[in-house]
Order: sequence, then structure tokens, then C-alpha cells
Amino acid sequence: MVGLSGWGIRFGGRGGVAVWRGVYARHRLDISVGDISFGVVWCGLPWRREKLEVEVLRQCSLEEEGLVCFSVRSGWDLWLGAQGLRAGDEVLVSAITHPDMVRIIQEHGLLAVPVDIDPMTLAPRPWMLEAALTPRTRVVLVAHIFGGRMHLGGVAKFARERGLLLVEDCAQAFQGLERIGDPAADVCMYSFGTLKTSTALGGAVLRVRDKEVLGRMREVQASYPSQGRGVYLKKLLKVLGLVAVSRPRSYGLLGLACEQLGYDIDALMGGVLRGFPLGEPAAMFFRHLRHRPSAPLLAMLCRRLRTFDGKRLARRASTGERFARRLRMVDLHPGRHSLEKTHWLFPVIVANPEALVADLRWHGLAASQATSSIVAVEAPAGRSSPVEASLMMSGMVFLPVYPELPSQALDAMAWLVNDCAAHRVAERVAP
Repeated sequence: MVGLSGWGIRFGGRGGVAVWRGVYARHRLDISVGDISFGVVWCGLPWRREKLEVEVLRQCSLEEEGLVCFSVRSGWDLWLGAQGLRAGDEVLVSAITHPDMVRIIQEHGLLAVPVDIDPMTLAPRPWMLEAALTPRTRVVLVAHIFGGRMHLGGVAKFARERGLLLVEDCAQAFQGLERIGDPAADVCMYSFGTLKTSTALGGAVLRVRDKEVLGRMREVQASYPSQGRGVYLKKLLKVLGLVAVSRPRSYGLLGLACEQLGYDIDALMGGVLRGFPLGEPAAMFFRHLRHRPSAPLLAMLCRRLRTFDGKRLARRASTGERFARRLRMVDLHPGRHSLEKTHWLFPVIVANPEALVADLRWHGLAASQATSSIVAVEAPAGRSSPVEASLMMSGMVFLPVYPELPSQALDAMAWLVNDCAAHRVAERVAP
């Protein structure tokens, strides 16, 4: 059997008939055509923003402590503005997080100081938290990444004993309405952006313990313009197109077309999925995030919370755990010892990520090194660089591990990852 390209095309088979295997996309959007159709209809219905916002908070049991925002970034911006921090104050940040969270810290005149993380738990190392502490430290921001959760006990104790505020970014860790936020955190932030679990194609829910701060946040947000219905409708239609090409055959053809035309499919998909364009000038970026969610977005968020599919989440978690057990080397998969893993993303760390991505695509599995949603945070001048985080990100490959993937595809992917790791070991021991 002969391959035509790195996008899953194979020729041969019985009787010389061409065989098209297709390609499995790296990430499967957690939304149905029915959900998208609901959103499209709501774009033409009368405004009921306030009632819908109250309903979202009621479903989350956050009537007294909650705020519905345009995005997690919007909520983070609001919270920092409501705290009254002084220019030059410092925020300790777990060293792998969304780059826009750091950008917002800097916009408020604050200093983002990364704290390196343990690759197995994805939590900040306690002694590094202590080493990063200065008299100007005011806030600790931790991000739960890849669909798991870190144990907050040690970080919460550190923050409490030093009078620091603790914020947890749960954008990648929504697991249903039964548990919204850790009681130890001052603020908990959940995202329902395009790639997230139970996506509403935007929106965020924040739990804010300090009612005075929450009141100031609500007052400022009330002055923001609402997201345009047309903007949300355009996003709905774009995502409908992505859902239409998410099947292996369609996605493979799209990848082949991009390859032939000289386009990067990861960049193409990212442009459609990303809520905020990369490289957007600061003035435009902050004008963009300082909006209230539109009524159709709030209606969609109500629907997704009401119809949350816990069974699919459990299947995704189970699929990820089964795949993790097939990996022969413990250090291949970061976050192996994190808590409540749902495998929103499934990363592996290898010595030659480009080669692994090419091999996987050749076998019809669209792995990728690219992600704009997380980066290793750069240390400011004079502060320690997060070495572990930087090493992790430099060798990271994101795999298509989700329930819809057939077992033979998972078997092939595990074999390729293990083979790549075996080559790394052989190179280390070679004379």
C-alpha cells in the first residue's frame, strides 16, 4: 500500500481499488448541529439578556457569588480592575497558562512572575512559590490545564498564610455543575469558548467570594456594549462548517487541499476557532474583550449547562486513561498524577515532536505541536525562568484522543508514540 501524502490517503486494497482512510482531527468540538441551530434561531429572537443571565447563575447555584462574562479574559480583566492593586504589584502565575492572561496582568501595570510546575502534577512547585515571593506579591493565579485539576491544598495554604489572593483558572477543567470552584480560592473562572467542554462558542462564569469586589465588577461590566448578534451568528455559521468537515474523510480532504495550496491547516483552524486574533494590537484587544455576552450567547450557555453530557465526559476521561496506560514511559504524558483527569487535551512530550507529528499524520491522525491557548510564561528580568515548563512546551505534541476514535486508531497512535520514545532512549544510550 502506497501513501500519496501525509494526510491519510492510501492506494491499493482489493482489486486495485483506491482506499481513502481519511484523517482524525486533533480536537473534536463538543457541540452538535442541533445546538448550533438553536443558537441561530436565538439570533433572531427578542432580547432577554437580564433574564438569561439570572438563569445561567441559577443553574450554577451562583446567584450571590457569580458573574457571567464575555470570556475568562474579560472576567480576569474586570477582577484585576476591581481590586485596586498598585502599579508594580506582582502576580505569581503557574508557568504554563494562556498568554492573554499575562497580557492583561501587564496592562494593569502589574508584574507577572512565573512559578515552575511539576510535570507530573502540573501544579506549581511549593519551594518555587516561596522563592518567587517578594513584598510586592499580591495574587497567585493557577491554571488547571489539559482537562485535569491540580490539588490546591499546598498553594491555598501558601496564599492564606501570606495574605495573598488565590485565583484559579478552570477554563480547561469544566466537569459539570456539581462542583463550581474550589472553596479555597477567592475567584474561580470557567470558560465555554469554542474548544471547551460543553462549549457555547463563548462566555464564561466566574465565582467571586468578595461581594464588594463582585459588585464593582458588575457595575463596570454594565457599562460595556453587548456582543453583536451578527458577530455571534457569524461564529455559529463558521463552527457549523467545521462540524461539517470534522469527519475523517472530510477533514483529510481539507488537510490535503491545504497542503496542495500551501496553507497551514493548524493556522486555518486556529483562525476560525480562536476567540481573539493573534497579534491583535492592545487597544483593539481590550476593546474586543470589554463586552457583555449577547442574548443568543446567554441562551446557548443556558442550553449547554442544562443539557450537559456527563456521560460523554466520562467516556472521554476513560478513553484518555486507557491510552495513557498504553504508553510505556511514565514521563511521556505530563499531568499523569493530576486529579480528576478528563483529557480535554492529551499531550505527550517527545525529543523530536516534528517527526512524531509527521508520522501520525501519515497514519491519518492529525496531531499538532501548535496551540495558542497555553504557553510557558517568560520570566521578567532578574527572576528565575521556568525551566521545566519551557522544556515541556518545546517537546509537546497534542494527540487526537477522544471517544469517537476507533480502537485500531488508538492502538496505532500508541505504537507510534512508544516507538518515538524508544528512539530517544536508544540515542541516549548509544556509544
